[in-house]
Amino acid sequence: MAEPEVYDLRGLICPLPVLKTRRRLSTMKPGDRLWVETTDALAVLDIPAYCQQSGNALLESVAVEGGHRFLIERTKIEKN
Repeated sequence: MAEPEVYDLRGLICPLPVLKTRRRLSTMKPGDRLWVETTDALAVLDIPAYCQQSGNALLESVAVEGGHRFLIERTKIEKN
């Protein structure tokens, strides 16, 4: 399995982290993984909610200095 890409969304505020994450994941193959880095406090709620609604797997959520990192795995079919 390839090393997950890192998608730096630090400095962006709601709703941009979720919208940009959704767009990036839509270009990836099923099984690909993506680290999303954010500084928006609402991303702690928004990214997990997006993953649950879309069917993509949130594998890890980690608080880091100044923000948060999320490891997401692209699923075969995104729910609408």
